Amino acid sequence: MGGPGQGRRPATPCRLTRRLTNSKNCVGVRTGSAAVGHHGEVSFRVLLADDDRAIRESLERALELEGYAVTSVIDGVQALSVARRDAPDVVVLDVMMPGVDGLGVCRVLRADGIRTPILMLTARVELTARVAGLDAGADDYLAKPFELDELLARLRALLRRTRTEPIEDDDGALQANGLRVDPGSRRAWWQDSELELTKTEFDLLEMLVRNAGIVLGHGTIYDQIWGYDFGPDSKNLAVYISYLRRKLESAGAPALIRTVRGVGYSISPG
Repeated sequence: MGGPGQGRRPATPCRLTRRLTNSKNCVGVRTGSAAVGHHGEVSFRVLLADDDRAIRESLERALELEGYAVTSVIDGVQALSVARRDAPDVVVLDVMMPGVDGLGVCRVLRADGIRTPILMLTARVELTARVAGLDAGADDYLAKPFELDELLARLRALLRRTRTEPIEDDDGALQANGLRVDPGSRRAWWQDSELELTKTEFDLLEMLVRNAGIVLGHGTIYDQIWGYDFGPDSKNLAVYISYLRRKLESAGAPALIRTVRGVGYSISPG
């Protein structure tokens, strides 16, 4: 996909309708009607990278209607910056972008140890192009033009795969998204930096990492960590979450602990 100076005609954004009323204007994406609320109150964070403004804005609107929290960028450099800083739940990545292309972004993220699922988009349909994307570290591959319903189904499948038990290494330590928590020695690390945690902070972090990808409700956390529920007006849990966030930030970690308003907290598995 070329940049603005390569003679491509401006595209008209697609309308959100199941009937393809004018597919020539829908440059690359055929959109269907969006049913709000596939994920209830949980807003999964999507990083969308595409230099084509029409496709990017159409997809952004469609994903937001589905309940996703979308951050959209126009090139590979921005994609790398946001992926490292914000730890999205899934990345939708166009292959042909100016500067660093989608394959380059994919390779760099995997080299950095970031396991966030990646869905590659491309106008190229040859087998060699698909193989290149998967070899670069992508989890799935979708050729343009595509139906919105198929893209949404593939995103749901990728998110289901990540909502599993965290990786456990040979020492029995739990790993998720750059975090390593050893229940035996009660020590925790962000990459190579050890975290100095109190007993309650460690118990809370271990619970979040052990259930990476799952939103834990306030009542569930209170029962597990403190042995009883303080009630909806208590700020005790929010205070300890803020302690953990500050210590993770001091160690150089991105925003790993996600707040789901009115529900609870979660950590992305990677």
